[in-house]
Amino acid sequence: MDIGNRLKDLRLKNDLTLEELASRSELTKGFLSQVERDLTSPSVSTLSDILEALGISFTDFFKLEKPVQKVFKEEDFFVDEQNDYTINWIVPNSQKNMMEPIIIEINPQSSSMEIEPFDGEEFGYVLKGEIELVFKDEVKKVKTGETFYLLGDEVHTLLNRKNTVAKVMWVVNPPIF
Repeated sequence: MDIGNRLKDLRLKNDLTLEELASRSELTKGFLSQVERDLTSPSVSTLSDILEALGISFTDFFKLEKPVQKVFKEEDFFVDEQNDYTINWIVPNSQKNMMEPIIIEINPQSSSMEIEPFDGEEFGYVLKGEIELVFKDEVKKVKTGETFYLLGDEVHTLLNRKNTVAKVMWVVNPPIF
């Protein structure tokens, strides 16, 4: 672990200057600068003072962060087959993220699950076929290559009236699927 860079990152995340951290930890600005540049190493006691000033424990400081997966392949997908549709979670465990993308395949003459009102937004891109975006008082047709964007403030569903499977990339923020 690169202690100096980790300390610098934490200082910057806390929006502190070297002078402010020096004051809080009762150390000199020059010493902290040397620590951040790995020109010197702090004692355990001094590191404890720095971490306390940064508001982080030893355990959290030394906890190794798992690398965040940035690319997902088909073998990473999670598939949930229902009677009328199949959901492909194309970013597994995305409910912890800000957005939740899925690819939903809606069987012929079938519909997706009904989406209850929620405080968020949705985006959809029809990859194959044609769907109807059905609201209480309104129906909008969306064909291959077209998109929809809406607030999640009313009940709605996707309906496939055709005799072939419709395929839609559907992204919600925050996650609700």
